[in-house]
Amino acid sequence: MTTTTAENSAESHVFEADVARLLHMMVHSVYSDKDVFLRELISNAADACEKLRYEAIATPALLASDPDSRIVLTLDEEGGRFVVEDNGIGMSRDEMIEALGTIARSGTRAFMERIEANKQGEGAQLIGQFGVGFYSCFMVADRVDVVSRRAGADNAWLWSSDGKGGYSVSPIDISEAPARGTRITLHLMEDAKSYTSRWSIERIVKEQSGHVPVPIKIAEKPGDEATQLTDGTALWTKSKNDITAEEYTDFYRSVSGQYDEPALTVHYRAEGRHEYSALAFVPGSQPFDLFDPDRKGRMKLYVKRVFITDEAELLPRYLRFVRGLVDTADLPLNVSREMIQESAILTAIRKGVTNRIITAIEKQAESDKDAFLKIWENFGSLLKEGIYEDFERRSQLLALSRFRTTASADGYRSLADYVKDAKEGQQSIYYLVGGSLDQLKASPQLEGFRARSIEVLLLTDSVDSFWVTNAPDFEGKSFKSITQGSADLAQFKKQDQDKPESESALAEVQAFLDYAKQKLADEVSDVRASDRLIESAVCLVASEQGYDRQLEKILQGAGRLDSGAKPILEINMDHPVVKAIAARADAPSLRDDAAFLLLDQARVLDGDKPADPRAFAERLARLMERALL
Repeated sequence: MTTTTAENSAESHVFEADVARLLHMMVHSVYSDKDVFLRELISNAADACEKLRYEAIATPALLASDPDSRIVLTLDEEGGRFVVEDNGIGMSRDEMIEALGTIARSGTRAFMERIEANKQGEGAQLIGQFGVGFYSCFMVADRVDVVSRRAGADNAWLWSSDGKGGYSVSPIDISEAPARGTRITLHLMEDAKSYTSRWSIERIVKEQSGHVPVPIKIAEKPGDEATQLTDGTALWTKSKNDITAEEYTDFYRSVSGQYDEPALTVHYRAEGRHEYSALAFVPGSQPFDLFDPDRKGRMKLYVKRVFITDEAELLPRYLRFVRGLVDTADLPLNVSREMIQESAILTAIRKGVTNRIITAIEKQAESDKDAFLKIWENFGSLLKEGIYEDFERRSQLLALSRFRTTASADGYRSLADYVKDAKEGQQSIYYLVGGSLDQLKASPQLEGFRARSIEVLLLTDSVDSFWVTNAPDFEGKSFKSITQGSADLAQFKKQDQDKPESESALAEVQAFLDYAKQKLADEVSDVRASDRLIESAVCLVASEQGYDRQLEKILQGAGRLDSGAKPILEINMDHPVVKAIAARADAPSLRDDAAFLLLDQARVLDGDKPADPRAFAERLARLMERALL
């Protein structure tokens, strides 16, 4: 809502409901580490300076007589104020309302739900992941005034809010505004007056923003000459030997918007046909936007230290969890979006950076197993997307992958481990796909494999249903779903091999299978004896052709498959219930009910519902009546 009392007077706006709720949380100290507000404001100021440098490539006049970017922090102990000022691109009235009056990025509600659920633990780690960094200043200020003048504009604007429900926007005389850029004045709360101490501010800046690529200066009181805190030297231009682990962590946090430690750092300079510097980080925890449907990467492109874009797709989508940047001198500063998309130079850079990151992860898998497993637990599902999408590196990614299996206990196994321990004569790598590990471990299809000590991969990520269909053989063994086609287990001896049944008993059961196949012809494509069942009476499997059972469900749920193929009902010929039913050839109505009940039992075991709940209940009631009366 906007109200204007007179022309050129202050406009009053009401925050959107979600923004107001978020500000309430900020004001009431959701976060235990309030220092993060300064990093967020400095990061925003640096971005504004980088945007100006980029726009000035096409319009040099925007720099006027002040070409050097800077961020100035001014302390005002007497007035209880703290000021952050930059000479970046600045904001127009509409840009100010858009940037400071709304939260443009999605996920705000999810953000608030998470910080409400865990107010003590993860608050500081959440700032920056939802595009709400500016609002963190309301943790320390009871009023915030933002004065901004867009580069090249002849007017300036004042945005003001106490963070309690609304804000105002009004024109301001240009003599009271920066020549260009933005000045943010925080009117500090009583318990936040320590932020007027030079020692406190200097410590925070050096810890959290020491390598922002814009010089930062500080003035100890209004009117004082500002002295330099940091020189704005780009970290990625330095030699690795001159950079400490703390400096890498600080830069990682500034470029990623996260507050954890990087799990892996990749920093190198490529020389030769194409020259560029790359500094990339694998986060120590999952970023909020990890499963963004757009699957966009978060690597920034610089040309000669000038920020160009963060939408250049410098890595394949399955590496979208990687944060960092690439800086090259091989592109023109005025490179367009179209040139970026079609650039052979960037194609070569993308290939080089991708190879280096995967190689670095491989090396960590060899040298530090525990650290690698943390990366795998956070990002393994994304790396498996690469098996499906990246033909060139498919074998590499397969070797890198780790799996829960029926032989892994609470740990992980590699495919190399699996192949090394495979049974003599085993030609396949067996797998089972489902929604959860507990569900898979209880699956009846596993029984025959367990009885023969044959390892099975237990796959619970949604992408697992897809990459296994595209995966090549691994060391000569193909991938085979245990819920599709025949199990081919007859060649492997069970651990406790029972004595064979009499021919007459087998004949009775086979006659029942033939009978069930006829009765259930409209529901299943076949009814056959199972060599994969040991304890359960029945299970459903897919035919050799077509889709695996889990993939078929996923495609149907996504509307990409109208109807599934008829499954195959497998029956355990050694099961006592099956034998008892088979022996009652004199009770056709009982056999009818039993055939349909066995099918519905298989559906339930497969995670589905009976096809006709009413008919299921009636058949079950009749069967119980026969047993009890």
